[in-house]
Amino acid sequence: MILFSEKAPPESGRIRWYALQVWSRKENYVSLHLQGLGYECFLPTYRCQRKWSDRIKEFEPPLFPGYLFCRFEFEARRSLVMSPGVLQVVGNGKTAIPVPDSEILKLQMAVASEAPRQPWPYIAVGQRVRVTYGSLSGLEGILINFKGSHRVVLSVTLLQRSVAIEVEQSWIATLEPSRNPSTTKDFAERSTRIPANSY
Repeated sequence: MILFSEKAPPESGRIRWYALQVWSRKENYVSLHLQGLGYECFLPTYRCQRKWSDRIKEFEPPLFPGYLFCRFEFEARRSLVMSPGVLQVVGNGKTAIPVPDSEILKLQMAVASEAPRQPWPYIAVGQRVRVTYGSLSGLEGILINFKGSHRVVLSVTLLQRSVAIEVEQSWIATLEPSRNPSTTKDFAERSTRIPANSY
């Protein structure tokens, strides 16, 4: 595995957000370790329940299993990529690709809102809306209707994965006409592609 590619991303020299592929089920451990080294990390999670015969336990798995986001200067990545649990910086070919600040900001807003959320099949096009009320006010995404409730879907283009946040219909305003009549079932059946390359 090539950890130190000579190809830096565009606008290198800046502190940017990147997606890191890390040990699966060790995302929190890796995040805490990197924070201990002085890196800013973001590990979005969601709440779910697991039922046993005698009890119900609530836990918070990552929204993107096997990945976390880290903000750093690409040229100063040596200690980061050499850290236990870090497998690679996600990119295309031999070039690392930063995650747009706008996508990180949307995810941070969704997590901070405490609104119900869950992983979702990747959605790139559809009826775009903006939330106009509550703690998610200003958040933009794609509207879907699932089991009688409305959700705004946020996508991380680089990972080809999405997150669905439950909202009230009265909270949203349309941004543009729908250009894709695909149904929720179509999205659920669509395969997920994760382009992750080593650096």
